[in-house]
Amino acid sequence: MAAGLQGRSLISMRDLDAGEIMAILDLAGRLKADRQTAQRRAPLAGKTLAMVFQKPSLRTRVSFEAGMTLLGGHAIYLAPTDIKLGQRETTEDIALVLSRYAALIMARVFGHDIVEDLARHATVPVINGLSDFEHPCQILADLLTIRERQGRLAGLRGVYVGDGNNVANSLMFGAARVGMHFTVASPKGFEPRPEVVVQAREMARASKAEIRVVNDPAAAAADADVLYTDVWASMGQEHEAAQRRAHFAGFQINMELLRHAKPTATVLHCLPAHYGEEIDYPASRAPNSAIFDQAENRMHAQNALMLLLAGAAEGL
Repeated sequence: MAAGLQGRSLISMRDLDAGEIMAILDLAGRLKADRQTAQRRAPLAGKTLAMVFQKPSLRTRVSFEAGMTLLGGHAIYLAPTDIKLGQRETTEDIALVLSRYAALIMARVFGHDIVEDLARHATVPVINGLSDFEHPCQILADLLTIRERQGRLAGLRGVYVGDGNNVANSLMFGAARVGMHFTVASPKGFEPRPEVVVQAREMARASKAEIRVVNDPAAAAADADVLYTDVWASMGQEHEAAQRRAHFAGFQINMELLRHAKPTATVLHCLPAHYGEEIDYPASRAPNSAIFDQAENRMHAQNALMLLLAGAAEGL
């Protein structure tokens, strides 16, 4: 499974099958448990990661840059003003130029078509660090965190409460691959797009996972092993924030909602958090909250991914 990832790009969770996801998670777990060995062996020594950003970031930038440093490589941050994708130069030309300098390209963009175009034209692996349609690196970290806390993935009941956004899309795809039953609870009009749900359900046939979309967060949370949320207004939707607060009232992870889930339910949030909106502060700091483990695991999951895509995971 690991060898099959060499030279490939990761644009969507749909790009990975169950075995490949588990190979990434297994390597991530080993890297997390033994950072000194990875640092000593420096498997990415002499290699550069080009990081293309249209959106500002804390976790994405720092986790990739720190990860490359840990693995002996180097990361270059390219701000929105450095590369005006499709404006100053075509996406095709940017992909071809960066491929001459870097062993890997990571892009955090608005339009999903941009990262698809980068992957189409680049001659090195391209990683989707976030697009308006998917966030696969986040979901790899999420799955790693859930497995650490719950001991398994298959057969668990995961619940996402909030906007049917890029994180919800990738969570459905990831859960479908690994056999986790998954429910998205959104207000009416804010559910994931129907075609995305259809795709996730088609993917889930092999794993026997159940993918549901409902409008009642309390009912969704019943007997849940995982409760997950994200901001109500994503980056680029700030002008809708006030309107969305009215629509999303009641779709908050709080101590009351936690009582519907299993006592051992893991609380997740991909951050940044707007406390008092999608999650209240007590729930975020509850004993079962893993949101900061989840943030740390971005680096470990991405390190494993980069090593596998670069064909540098041997012996780790």
